[in-house]
Amino acid sequence: MDQVMRDAIIKELTRVYWLELEATVNYLAISVDLDGIRAEEIKKSLAADIQTEIGHAQDLAARIKEIGGRVPGSFAFKPEQASLQPPEESTDVVAAIHGVIETEDAAIEQYNKIIRLCDGVDYVTQDLCVRLLADEETHRREFRGFLKEYE
Repeated sequence: MDQVMRDAIIKELTRVYWLELEATVNYLAISVDLDGIRAEEIKKSLAADIQTEIGHAQDLAARIKEIGGRVPGSFAFKPEQASLQPPEESTDVVAAIHGVIETEDAAIEQYNKIIRLCDGVDYVTQDLCVRLLADEETHRREFRGFLKEYE
């Protein structure tokens, strides 16, 4: 793979790396901040997903390094997930669910972008992104199921 393609792949991997880390921070906040009986399943699911998201970020960081990139530190971070902020009202479970679904949609879109970018060029990165995409789709499906109970 040439340097231009390598740089393009690293750029997209870095974006999804940040999406995973930002989701981790927000899942942690929401899993602690939500109140009420109705929130318990959502809180448990988000708390469990924190480790999954960190694992994704670790896998992405390793791949960035493997293909010649540098894993950025916190000064390079620019938050994007406005919809995933803890809801103003700590019992607003529906807002939290919508935020998770929107965040998963963004990650799924980014993984699909990388999968297309890597096609025929970088099968290892493509395979990694296919695996992580499956996790994101499963998580989105779970939260769509939660939403059906509330709407």
